[in-house]
Amino acid sequence: MKKQKLLCMLLASVLLIGLISGCGGGSDSGGDSAKTLNILMETVPDTDCVVDYVDEFTAQTGIKVNIESINYSAMHEKLLTQLLSRTNTYDVIVVDCYWAGEFLAAGWLEQLDPYIEESGFALEPYFDSMMEMLGVKPGETYMIPFYNYMLSLVYRTDVFDGAEYTIPDNMDDYIEMCKQITSVNGDSLYGAVMQGLRPDPIAMEWINYLFSCGGDFYDRSGNIVINSPEAVKALDMYVDNMKNAAPSGAPGFGFDEAFNVFAQGNAATYVTYNWMVPKLNNADESSIAGLADITPMPGGYSLNAGWGWGIPHNAPDKEASWQFIEWVESFDVTKARALEGGAPTRVDIMSDPAVLAQFPHLSTVQEIMATSKIIPVIADAPQLIEVLGRELSEAVAGSKSSKQALDMVADEMKNMQ
Repeated sequence: MKKQKLLCMLLASVLLIGLISGCGGGSDSGGDSAKTLNILMETVPDTDCVVDYVDEFTAQTGIKVNIESINYSAMHEKLLTQLLSRTNTYDVIVVDCYWAGEFLAAGWLEQLDPYIEESGFALEPYFDSMMEMLGVKPGETYMIPFYNYMLSLVYRTDVFDGAEYTIPDNMDDYIEMCKQITSVNGDSLYGAVMQGLRPDPIAMEWINYLFSCGGDFYDRSGNIVINSPEAVKALDMYVDNMKNAAPSGAPGFGFDEAFNVFAQGNAATYVTYNWMVPKLNNADESSIAGLADITPMPGGYSLNAGWGWGIPHNAPDKEASWQFIEWVESFDVTKARALEGGAPTRVDIMSDPAVLAQFPHLSTVQEIMATSKIIPVIADAPQLIEVLGRELSEAVAGSKSSKQALDMVADEMKNMQ
């Protein structure tokens, strides 16, 4: 009797386990359920372009794609939570270039070279500068470039099409020109709209001043030079332009506020992302449609930046993850994204006649990328941007001199790697 009871209990347990297993879900649950890839992306136009085409990937592969799009400010923390867990909700992620050093040092990304070799995926079409900013070295590929957000000087062509104003070739004259435009026009036309919100907006913007004034983070020997005379001059100029040429609220402006001022026709120049040009020339988003163009920074050096596709080290289905990356970075899909206003990272796409016919500013973007520079690819780059944004804000507020602020950045950089 006891044996029969025990047998019945064991049988019931087996049936229960079977039922529980049958009710379980996942990205590869089998049966009639289609496989689903979960992807975390930033809320930007390039993400919209990808969303527009994922149904084609599903039609070709039978794999569904769920894209979660969130604000930039929430991405880093959300990614870290997933990357530090035993398993990951996301099969594919996009990684900002200044997180690259951190993610690589921590071992959070799957090496892609075996997938590249097996599939025959070509890396040659990508700009060398885009590969460099993602920390890609020969035989050590952990990310594939997704889109570029290289910054430079965007300007109103109608303001500069006469003899009164021309874009200077140096930062000294640029600051004076911006101040003059504001002085003459007041609130109706500022010489520059700026974004002083900390940490990222102000840091990203000021780094263009830094590079164009001959400054940098490190010299060729690896010495910290963020507080060099050139860097101090760049911050003095930035503060001057913020106080005397930009809207009064600019120290608190982020992405949206600065964009709105320029799109409403109230600024002559704007140091911003190159992918803004199609948005500013879109009549549905801007009152200056057809009047926005891009040119090299006065001084000639811009901040080159971008995002890369990566597969988390703890991703649920790495083979399917690579299948998606290979598809989304194919020539046809990247060209389609570019024609929608995406920001290409491939030479063949940015040089494509159809793409250039629709977005002629991309020929200038290619030229600017040739001399643009990157944020150091170090593990502590997120901390560097946090410290830099804090100290730049102190200088803009007047609570520290430019030299004091940058000396503090240099001091804290000593412990970064």
